[in-house]
Amino acid sequence: MSDERLFTFRNRWFTVSVLGMIVIMAVAALIGFVWLPSAQRDAPFTGIWNAICSAAGVPREWYAGDGPTVEPKVTLTSVEMTPQLLTSASANSIGRGATLALRCTMCHGERGMSDANSPNLAGQYASVIYKQLIDFQKGARTNAVMSPMAMNLSDQDMRDLAAYYASLPRPPAQRKVSEALAPPVVAHGSPMRNIAPCAVCHGGIDSKAGSPWLDGLPAAYTKSQLVAFANGTRTNDIDGVMRNVARNMTPEEIDAAAAYYARESNAK
Repeated sequence: MSDERLFTFRNRWFTVSVLGMIVIMAVAALIGFVWLPSAQRDAPFTGIWNAICSAAGVPREWYAGDGPTVEPKVTLTSVEMTPQLLTSASANSIGRGATLALRCTMCHGERGMSDANSPNLAGQYASVIYKQLIDFQKGARTNAVMSPMAMNLSDQDMRDLAAYYASLPRPPAQRKVSEALAPPVVAHGSPMRNIAPCAVCHGGIDSKAGSPWLDGLPAAYTKSQLVAFANGTRTNDIDGVMRNVARNMTPEEIDAAAAYYARESNAK
């Protein structure tokens, strides 16, 4: 049996193997940390050091960049939604809101129930109404009627209007519809198409801050808003959630969801 040690540089095969591995690692490092990142034309990859840091995933706070700031092409919502927003309102606030709401009756009804395919506001979450009024005022959401109406409202006016409509009782459904009969897109969504169940955010399973209560909304209104989210003409949803969902829904799913929440007879 040979007494010669294998793992020694006197063994030429061991030496060749080690040197070969070092060369391979050096070449791989150069390709992965220098050449490939340097092939990118984005500003964060400019220079060898920035290329290495980018490939390694190391934050480069010292890199300021000299390119122009990319501004969004549309006005986005600036409202910070929290579960605690407008959760309690005084009687005075509700009373002031009732007076302000007299100018809203033509579209939203005397008690927040619309006969004009405008959204029903009775019993809607106060934070939702408040957010939409601010978005109309700031231009994050546009409408030929609502944008001018919201333009001259003060912040307190919007809070009072939201408190008043939230204080009104929600109307009972025109007919009871079993949750088991909800359309698949409402009950289960479509995970393969990145569509979460509607009920996760809009009630039924859970309610997400800033998401409106949809039961009883006119089907024409719900459908028009889903279409607007899908084609990008409405962009005031938080983090683009509704745009991402709506653009992946089929026209049939949009019709089914709108009919279901309206509690129409053709809801499936």
